[in-house]
Amino acid sequence: MPIAIITGPPGAGKTTVASRLAASSRLGVHIAGDEVFHWVAGGYVPPWMPGTSRQNGTVISAIAAAAVQFADGGYDVFVDGIIGPWFLPHWLRMSGRGRPTHYLILRPSRLVAAVRAMGRPAPGDLVDSHPVATMFDAFEDLGYFEAHVLDSSRQDIGATVAAIQEGLRDHRYLLDPSCEAGDMDRLALKFGVDPPDG
Repeated sequence: MPIAIITGPPGAGKTTVASRLAASSRLGVHIAGDEVFHWVAGGYVPPWMPGTSRQNGTVISAIAAAAVQFADGGYDVFVDGIIGPWFLPHWLRMSGRGRPTHYLILRPSRLVAAVRAMGRPAPGDLVDSHPVATMFDAFEDLGYFEAHVLDSSRQDIGATVAAIQEGLRDHRYLLDPSCEAGDMDRLALKFGVDPPDG
């Protein structure tokens, strides 16, 4: 089964959307990437901090491995998290470049994303304005990956889910590593992400 990665800046609605997409599938799995980061109990460093390349690459690879196992078991897998194009070399090394993977970037306007992010009530949610703004900036320089962006600024969750379902049916967001490798590498270098081992 194909895997769908739902990414974007904080406040984009990734978790809510991925959860609804999984629940609407006959066999659906939602992997919340933020939760996997918090599996690191000793030595955890917030992933937006300097010097976290090894930690972040390891966690992304672990998420990919779990997604592959569920997909191979016949599940529709929806992964949410800040899995920017700069992390895709880690993802592809673990999942295999030949596996169909949908890659969708939810990117509402900066104002909408900030209001949503700062208004989240759950413990552990990122509500610090500086990393929220920094991560929004990271999703503005995407190059080829602009084709994977959905602007959800004026959509409620139902409309966003419907738009994504249509895009998945049309294969609008399928990754093509042969075309997109240049921007993956460029962004990995820009954000100081070490290449995967091997």
